[in-house]
Amino acid sequence: MNWQSVSFDWNQARAFLATVEEGSLSAAARALGLTQPTLGRQVAALEETLDIVLFERIGRSLVLTQSGVELLDHVRSMYDAANRISLTASGQSQTIEGQVRITASDVMSAYILPQALKTLRQRAPLVEIDVVAANDIRDLQLREADIAIRHVRPEQPDLIAKLVGEATASFYASKDYLDQKGRPASLDELSDYDFIGLGNNDRMIDILNPAGLSLTPENFRLGSESGVVAWELARNGLGVIIMSDEVAGETPNIERVLPDREPFAVPIWLTTHRELHTSGRIRLVFDLLADFLTHRMTKKAIAVYDARS
Repeated sequence: MNWQSVSFDWNQARAFLATVEEGSLSAAARALGLTQPTLGRQVAALEETLDIVLFERIGRSLVLTQSGVELLDHVRSMYDAANRISLTASGQSQTIEGQVRITASDVMSAYILPQALKTLRQRAPLVEIDVVAANDIRDLQLREADIAIRHVRPEQPDLIAKLVGEATASFYASKDYLDQKGRPASLDELSDYDFIGLGNNDRMIDILNPAGLSLTPENFRLGSESGVVAWELARNGLGVIIMSDEVAGETPNIERVLPDREPFAVPIWLTTHRELHTSGRIRLVFDLLADFLTHRMTKKAIAVYDARS
């Protein structure tokens, strides 16, 4: 091998790639935890080392030159290789300490995960947990999280997914709201009520109307991307919401709407990267969460069955 042929370092290439992906030097600096001048110097050093111009400044924007375009795919391949090395190295660590990032919806993070983390603190006090409360799907392959709790099964072949249970969700509203508005006796009547939106209202309408409702955008005058905020809106008497039966059961002044209706089934998938599953601390957290969620969902299903019997 000609070891002298590679004369730039990975930090320079990473700075270039981050600038392309983030769209500006300032955004790339924030993403990498650097100052903008430092990142700018790394990009300039790469240009000087390779003797090419990577960006042209047009107005206030940076535009890739043809040389930058030709280099981009190679640098992305370098990033993929570096990421795989990092994953493999992390996977070989058997020390039961260090950080594990768990991503879950904000409702799951706020109302259900804390009980699991109490047990984890007792079993592995040196493990540091960072809970990423996010309702979008974080990319485990890019190390945005180590473990994800999702309601859909991931399709990426490098991910391990385990179905740990099935939660249920139903329509809920505050007792004050129902005292004022009345308690609907059918889905047709419920279609005239105010609903609290959870993100994309059109998507919610597409899901709920085939279940027997006749909702329009006019039903969704209030809503939030945050499930916790939306739950607080419903709890304060502002409309009907779909919520986990488990969360609703522990919330005072909340009443299930159409209690005889079959609840919605919500699968719960626990996911991690195949390489990371060989890490001692990540395996410990993964297995503990699997046991906790499976046990919790089983107890919930038995309680629902007993209530119906």
